[in-house]
Amino acid sequence: MPIKCLVIALAGNPNAGKTTVFNNLTGTRQKVGNWPGVTVEKKEGHVSRNGYDLTIVDLPGTYSLTPFSIEEVVARNYLLDERPDVVIDIIDASNLERSLYLATQIRELDCKVLFALNMADIAGSRGTKIDAPKLSELLDVPVVFTVGNRKEGMDDLLQQAIELAESATPAARTRQVKYSHDIEEAIGRLQEFMEMKAGGMPYDTRWMAIKLLEDDKIVKERLVAAAPETGRQILQAAQALRTHLTQRFDEDPQIVMTDERYGFIAGIIREVQSATVQQRVDISRNIDLVLTHRLFGFPIFVFFIWAMFQLTFTLGEYPVQWIGAGVDGLSGAVGAALPEGILRSLLVDGVVAGVGSVIKFLPNILVLFFCIALFEDTGYMARSAFLMDRIMHLIGLHGKSFIPMLMGFGCNVPAIMAARTLESEKDRILTILITPFMSCSAKLPVYVILAGAFFGAQAGTVIFGIYLLGVVLSIVTGRIFRSTLLKGADAPFVMELPPYRMPMAKSLLIHMWDRSKLFLQKMGKVILVGSIVIWSLSNFPRDVATSRDYAAEIARVTATADSQKATADGSERRRIEEQAAQAVSDLRREQMAEQTRQSYIGRIGRFVAPIFAPLGIDWQGGVALLSGFVAKEIVVSTLGVLHAAGESDEEGALGKALIAAGMTPLSALSMMVFVLLYLPCLATTAAIRRETSTRWMVFSIGYSTAVAWGMAFVVYQGGRLFGFS
Repeated sequence: MPIKCLVIALAGNPNAGKTTVFNNLTGTRQKVGNWPGVTVEKKEGHVSRNGYDLTIVDLPGTYSLTPFSIEEVVARNYLLDERPDVVIDIIDASNLERSLYLATQIRELDCKVLFALNMADIAGSRGTKIDAPKLSELLDVPVVFTVGNRKEGMDDLLQQAIELAESATPAARTRQVKYSHDIEEAIGRLQEFMEMKAGGMPYDTRWMAIKLLEDDKIVKERLVAAAPETGRQILQAAQALRTHLTQRFDEDPQIVMTDERYGFIAGIIREVQSATVQQRVDISRNIDLVLTHRLFGFPIFVFFIWAMFQLTFTLGEYPVQWIGAGVDGLSGAVGAALPEGILRSLLVDGVVAGVGSVIKFLPNILVLFFCIALFEDTGYMARSAFLMDRIMHLIGLHGKSFIPMLMGFGCNVPAIMAARTLESEKDRILTILITPFMSCSAKLPVYVILAGAFFGAQAGTVIFGIYLLGVVLSIVTGRIFRSTLLKGADAPFVMELPPYRMPMAKSLLIHMWDRSKLFLQKMGKVILVGSIVIWSLSNFPRDVATSRDYAAEIARVTATADSQKATADGSERRRIEEQAAQAVSDLRREQMAEQTRQSYIGRIGRFVAPIFAPLGIDWQGGVALLSGFVAKEIVVSTLGVLHAAGESDEEGALGKALIAAGMTPLSALSMMVFVLLYLPCLATTAAIRRETSTRWMVFSIGYSTAVAWGMAFVVYQGGRLFGFS
């Protein structure tokens, strides 16, 4: 028997547990991309069950299908145009009234719907009891209880979806929302007019009539595009009916219909929901008494952020050393297997040194993304926005803008795209302009190298200070922009605080891996190519004249050591060998440094050196910062190539090479500040342009780089003024 394919769409409100259910159903068999034509994330997963190949599509979380936001447009268009076999609406059982609003809109689309009453345990803990059979009877939809974070009800959910998809019964047309007499009469008249004028409409005529009475712009555009002349006649009829209803109710028909939907929902809730005699304690509310406390909430939040970065550095230190040892071993093996020459140099000094100097920090990236996923899955991310509301009002924004900024600690690209959830255009632009000051995970390897080499046990605190500086400067910048370029009134802050949930290990790992694999993809693309380019620029031209005959000096040191060893005993012979090896290593390093200074990249470095000299950054550091425009991880790989860190078997070879090159703790701190603030990477720059305009993109590049130079100058020159080095 051939395998049958079914498409199941998951819809639901934000924070209803839809992503958790999706992860439970699909596991790691997920494909993440963007919806066609928009930058909203698209998730698909595949699962086989009872001879069926099921494609699970995770629609963007929305509160309604009214096309105000891009997420609502994407979700509705998919349901209308793709016509999935079944739509599973994930309903928050602890907040039934709010969830049923979206559910009633989905049912009006005339598709096969299955309700998943998720978080039933939370509803029970609040003393709420839901009569699922009664709800199923009233709305004529199958209902399944689920507890996403415990994987309860998942098998039953898929089985019910398969049975519903295979049932011969068409999608229910009964027991939909029944509006008041005047509204229903207007719907009927417009529906009849459409059927008489146009015959086969692209969508259900009742649904189209409702949308036209609600003045839905997208439906109007599609109607005119499908049938220009007839469409305009239908729109005229719809406008006449809207005018009649407005006069009848003294209110916009859309508002009237929304109120009547809620009235319909209220009637359902009275029938299916009841409170038990003994109400249990609302744990989330009690936790919020502490974590969102007026005085203690913000210090606790700062502590959590500090702990995240301290954990990122300390916990990730050990696997970093292990991976580093593996990279050093690979470098030594490749060097031993190949003869001296350009190919050996390319592989050892270019590929291994460049990519290896970055990939060893994968554990730090994993820990950081795990912590961010923990904030999201527990519900604390929304609390952070609530806590930051008062501070964000200083720059004319509200706490909701802090969520994209906090996401920026992971990656600025999705953080900038997340700003589209803000209603005001000025709020969106302002949030996008200050988000790059949030230090993304790509900058973390630079901090770890420099802080680890120059600040030792205080490295975690120094890194936290760098991140905190980015937050402070984003607030200052926001205040300046709100007072000058983007003047506007403070936006009100209304944001739901979802209940705290026990995070699922599987969900955390999936979120962590989804974000971290982008880091790995850069290894095989941007960073590999970048490392080869940097190696090429630093190794050509080959025939450069050096100030000394290094080959002759190395041969002389080797010959002298051989003659001395012939007359020495065991311990003395080892001492001579070690001294000779060190002398040869120093000569080769000096030779490479001189050749690099005369290479193409050395010429570029000397050209830009005057720009970075006041910041305490040498020409190698200047070249590394220039290469960071492509991707910030390349800063580390460039330093690794320029300082020939791939040739050393020592632990922390790059850090030691930087110290040997004359970098000081103060210049290292200056460089970290510059990396924090200067122009965003190529992908982030493209995202800024896509979400705003070319003009704002150019402004962001210029402004952030100017701020970076100024702050690094203050740090370095101010530190020297106070006697630091």
